[in-house]
Amino acid sequence: MRLVAWESRTEWPVTFMSILFMGVYAAQILIQPAGAWNSLAEWSMNIMWALFGADYITSLVLADDTWHWFIHHLFDLAVVILPMIRPLRVLRVMTALNALHKTSGMALRGRITAYVSAAMVLLIFIGSLAVLDAERHAPGATITTFGRALWWTFVTITTVGYGDLTPVTATGKIIAVALMLAGIALIGVVTATLASWIVDAVSAEEKMNTEITREQVEEVSKHLAHIEKLLSEKESACDRRGA
Repeated sequence: MRLVAWESRTEWPVTFMSILFMGVYAAQILIQPAGAWNSLAEWSMNIMWALFGADYITSLVLADDTWHWFIHHLFDLAVVILPMIRPLRVLRVMTALNALHKTSGMALRGRITAYVSAAMVLLIFIGSLAVLDAERHAPGATITTFGRALWWTFVTITTVGYGDLTPVTATGKIIAVALMLAGIALIGVVTATLASWIVDAVSAEEKMNTEITREQVEEVSKHLAHIEKLLSEKESACDRRGA
């Protein structure tokens, strides 16, 4: 319960900080500020990273089952302690989707569609920034512009993999693996959602046809009952005349 209360209080502040982190990181990669502006960006990101770390430690301490929480948040731990995957810290912006998901009044399938669409856009943008940051100045690198990074990220996350652009650094390869796994998961969700929609559409059609058939049966039954009534009245009239 303490963890739930903590997450409830910090969810929106952490979400805002995640978006701010992504904005600063994107500006640093795309604009490449120099001098004091670059130092300011670095200090801002380091401070936010420290706050992310404090949030992780607090959540770990407040968890009722510390080991269970630890096992299910290994990615958060890796993002906090491993310098080599520093670019992946921007994935904390995904908490914004969780917050919106909880406050949304949309139907389940609509929420899933919105979540997957937003996740795909964010992952492509974040992955492009991260791989460009890792690859741009590496010897023999082919991913040297944001346009190339976008193309490579889109091809990787859809699991197509043309191979025209490939990462050469360890960080870039880790980002590639993360994008491949994310792409497989997202494709699975899209496939399951589409299958669910098709099943529901077929069920609705069958239900409508069943209702039509039931109405037809009821109408025929009414006609038969009416015919039986007429025959019964005719037989009764004949019996009276015969008597």
